[in-house]
Amino acid sequence: MYLIRLDDASEYMDIAKWDKIESLLNQYNIKPIVGIIPNNQDKELVSKYKKDLGFWNKVKEWQSKEWTIALHGFTHVYSSNSGGINPVNLRSEFAGIPLEEQKIKISNGIKIFKEHGLNAKIFFAPSHTFDMNTLEALRTESDIRIISDTIASDIYKMGEFYFIPQQSGHVQSLPFRITTFCYHPNNMSENDFKILENFIKQKRDKFGSFKDLSLKKREISVYDKGLKKLYFSIRAIRNKLRGK
Repeated sequence: MYLIRLDDASEYMDIAKWDKIESLLNQYNIKPIVGIIPNNQDKELVSKYKKDLGFWNKVKEWQSKEWTIALHGFTHVYSSNSGGINPVNLRSEFAGIPLEEQKIKISNGIKIFKEHGLNAKIFFAPSHTFDMNTLEALRTESDIRIISDTIASDIYKMGEFYFIPQQSGHVQSLPFRITTFCYHPNNMSENDFKILENFIKQKRDKFGSFKDLSLKKREISVYDKGLKKLYFSIRAIRNKLRGK
């Protein structure tokens, strides 16, 4: 099954592009997981986009048509150079941050959501980076027990948390039971939209939504561990070649 995940929805975003991705997904009746930044203080976003005064009403509309609302960090401001337990990037709002600080972030994020009538079922961190303290903060400060992230071929459970794997930043055919394509509408080009729509036209029957998932108590497999190791090895080589 293919899932669509949309990152970086907030009061400061490219409204035209978000309207476009919403129209496209509506056309094909695809219900994504959408990550909401509760208290966006990311200067790159705040300085670039005009504040959308109707944002929270828009999110309530998304929720009413069964888009799955996710807590996407708190401020979207990086506080460390840690990659945590999913080191896709070496920067984080959460990984490497003391537990009590993470608890405050999660608690305040959930509070803002509740003020706007939103029910977050999933969490994913900015830049995909979080650590075990993040899970503990979620456990104590929220009802969220599902993470959209990490590399695997299928949903698995670790402790109290289910992990929906997120393997690609664009549509492509991958041989996994569950594949999540992560898009940042703010940064999408016209060509990105065209490629996405063409892929959906060809593979529409393979797309599902959060409500279609079966949260099985499956432990991460040896295959998944090997897949994760391969992914990060390839990523390290690419970063080295790019001089990062």
